[in-house]
Amino acid sequence: MSGEIDPEAAARHKAKMAVRKRVQDAEVAEKTIEKGLLIVHTGPGKGKSTAAFGLALRMLGRGRDVAVVQFIKGAWDTGEQHALTQAFGDRVAWHAMGEGFTWETQDLVRDKAAANRAWETAKALMAEPRFGLVILDEINIALRYDYLDLAEVVAALAARRGDLHVVATGRNAKPDLVAAADLVTEMTAVKHHFAAGVKAQPGIEF
Repeated sequence: MSGEIDPEAAARHKAKMAVRKRVQDAEVAEKTIEKGLLIVHTGPGKGKSTAAFGLALRMLGRGRDVAVVQFIKGAWDTGEQHALTQAFGDRVAWHAMGEGFTWETQDLVRDKAAANRAWETAKALMAEPRFGLVILDEINIALRYDYLDLAEVVAALAARRGDLHVVATGRNAKPDLVAAADLVTEMTAVKHHFAAGVKAQPGIEF
C-alpha cells in the first residue's frame, strides 16, 4: 500500500509530539487570567464582520446574549441578521443604525449624527449585564472619518464592565484603538472576486 509509514519515522514523530504536548500543556497552564476582551478586526481583506458574527454564534452557543450595533450599514437585508435573530429571538439585540456607505450619503452632518446615535445605543447595550458580547460593526469607519470622538470611545471601552467582550470591526482601525485592544486581527487582501467582475451575492456578501 502506498504511503506506508516507516516504524522508526512513526516512533520519532510520537516522541516529537510528546515533547510538543508537554510544552503546550505547560504554556496553557500558565494562563490564568479571565476577562472581557476588546477585539479589533481590521485590514483591507474581506471577512471582518463575518468573523465577528462567528464569535456571536459561539457566544450564543455558550448561553450568553449578544448585541450588534451597525455604524455604517443601514437597512441592509443581511443573511446573518436573519439567521441570528430568527434562531435566537430576543437573545440577539440587532441595531442597524448607519445611513449607508459614506460615498452614498455624501452628507457629513447626517453621517455624524447617525454615528453618534449608534454610539449612544452601543453604550447602553454595553451596560446591560445580560450581554456577553457586543459587536460594534464598522465603528472603525466612523472613527476614521471622525464621526465619533476617538478618545471618548477608547475611554468608554476601557471602562466597560470586566466580563464584557467587545468586537470592533472595519478597515483602518485607529492606532489608539489598536493599542487599547487585547486582540487585533488584520485581514489581508490576497485575491477578491469583485476585481474579476463578480457582483455582491446573497449568502456571501450579505
